[in-house]
Amino acid sequence: MSLFLNTTVVNAETWSISSGNIYQNILIIVLIVVMLALLASALMVNKAMRSILRITMPEILKEEQVTKIRKKESRKASWNKLLGLRPISEEKDLIIDHEYDGIKELDNPIPIWFNALFYSTMTFAVVYILIYHVFGWGLNQNQEYAQEMEKAEIAKQEYLAQAANLIDESSVVYDESKVAAGHAVFQANCVACHGGAGEGGIGPNLADKFWLHGGEIKDIFKTVKYGVPDKGMVPWEQTLTPGQIAEVSSYIISIRDTKPANPKEPQGTEVTYATADAKATIADSTKVQ
Repeated sequence: MSLFLNTTVVNAETWSISSGNIYQNILIIVLIVVMLALLASALMVNKAMRSILRITMPEILKEEQVTKIRKKESRKASWNKLLGLRPISEEKDLIIDHEYDGIKELDNPIPIWFNALFYSTMTFAVVYILIYHVFGWGLNQNQEYAQEMEKAEIAKQEYLAQAANLIDESSVVYDESKVAAGHAVFQANCVACHGGAGEGGIGPNLADKFWLHGGEIKDIFKTVKYGVPDKGMVPWEQTLTPGQIAEVSSYIISIRDTKPANPKEPQGTEVTYATADAKATIADSTKVQ
């Protein structure tokens, strides 16, 4: 018994919480029942009044019935006029004088709706010519195509800009087309520590084969992105976008082993570059051919 009561209380509380206010819900239900009762009462009163009118004043109901019939006939006549229909009783007025082998022809006029459609197409054609070919207020097909291509190019550039920023240290690759942009990033942010040609200064030499944290592009990207705080190399991920870090990484790859003037002494471990070896192999095979 206690379990049943507890369950009932929990269910009531749950229903009350889910519905907001149990008293408000009861009030809404009562109002709906009262409205339905009032509607049923109104229908019954209307039926009773018509019964009384049928006994006491039948002419009013007859007049109402006649009015309904006239309205129905008027609507039917308007509809027939719109569709160009004529009653069968008027067929004799439509017969054309000539006949052939006992066959007579009816002179049915063109329906109003067809004439309205025909003249509206002519009006549309005139307005179209004025707007698109006379005054030039609207864009023709070639102009619309050019406008859509411009929008598509903008959307393409936005997508490429977003895609460039999806690069990280696991997916970055050397891209020769990004070297020029990477050079601009390098000159704006890295010259103070690494020199104008990457020969080194406060920071290590970037133009030799010796590296402290790896010399492949993935290693360079990671070093630029996260920095080396204990060596004074700040993380650039808050200043440069991933696309810019990829560009400057490609630029650093392009200047390695370029032997600039006044280079800083080598630091770290000499690295054999997989990318450079691959380029050398391709160059040798091209010479052989």
